[in-house]
Amino acid sequence: MTSDMTARMLRLLSLLQTRREWSGADLAERLSVTVRTVRRDMDRLRELGYPVDSTRGHAGGYRLTSGSDLPPLLLDDDEAVAIAVALRTAAGGLTGIEETAVRALAKLEQVLPRRLRGQVTALQTSLAGIAWETRGPRADPGLLAAFAVACRDHEIIAFDYTTRHGSTARRRVEPCHVVSSGNLWYLLAHDTDKDDWRLFRLDRITEANPTGHRVPPRPVPGDSPAAFVAGRLSAAPTRYRAIATVQASAEHVRARTQGLATRLQPVDENTCRLDASDDYLPRIAQTLAHLDADYTLDADPEVLTHLRDTAHRTLRAAP
Repeated sequence: MTSDMTARMLRLLSLLQTRREWSGADLAERLSVTVRTVRRDMDRLRELGYPVDSTRGHAGGYRLTSGSDLPPLLLDDDEAVAIAVALRTAAGGLTGIEETAVRALAKLEQVLPRRLRGQVTALQTSLAGIAWETRGPRADPGLLAAFAVACRDHEIIAFDYTTRHGSTARRRVEPCHVVSSGNLWYLLAHDTDKDDWRLFRLDRITEANPTGHRVPPRPVPGDSPAAFVAGRLSAAPTRYRAIATVQASAEHVRARTQGLATRLQPVDENTCRLDASDDYLPRIAQTLAHLDADYTLDADPEVLTHLRDTAHRTLRAAP
């Protein structure tokens, strides 16, 4: 290949990796070549092992598909650094990929240009995560990736979902966003059967299968997926009730309980009410410990017992 052809092939490959499907005319315009040249370049990519699929007709186009081997990827500087950060920070919330993430990071660092290698090396040696809870799996990385692709492509997906009560049913949804909250991952989707927005915990999903049916993007109520998910989580039923009336302003408490902002209600300028209810007793204790203010508590007996036991252990440990 000539140098001009090599540069064009790399640019073509980069374009194919940024969109699910491209028409030949769009690619020709981006590359300043003819549609015929695009077809020849696609054949060259196939000879190099890239699984390029093409369809004929007015709505036809080109796309990279899954093959038996992973071909080389083209990343710009920001993407390479972002992947390095993600490998170190996101792996802690997934199941059993910590060692794999470290190996992938080492491979990435090995081929990075010198101008970026120092940044990635600093990230690899400096970043660390603290796991406050070890309550088992959060989400399978393959499942997370599958939902991320379905959200990007607006493709309906079907799966089995187990509710908090233990019952399982088949669901069919239009996926919108994958949202993390604490150590849990959630799928925000529009349920096609119930014709309503639903929130699904990824660790309760099994047998997820894309349907191949794509739909137009559906706007999230309020135009903020994170805010919508936070509102649904705050309104969701919990196993243990704990309502604290705090002798501090709502602004003061909000700064110390960011994840529970939607459960915080001002009473007056110097008092507010916080709903710290949860399915997990230690998390209720952690929330209350962060208040940094006096409060009275209206809570279930199990909550009060846990708080007393925790306080007694702390006092016995004090010199």
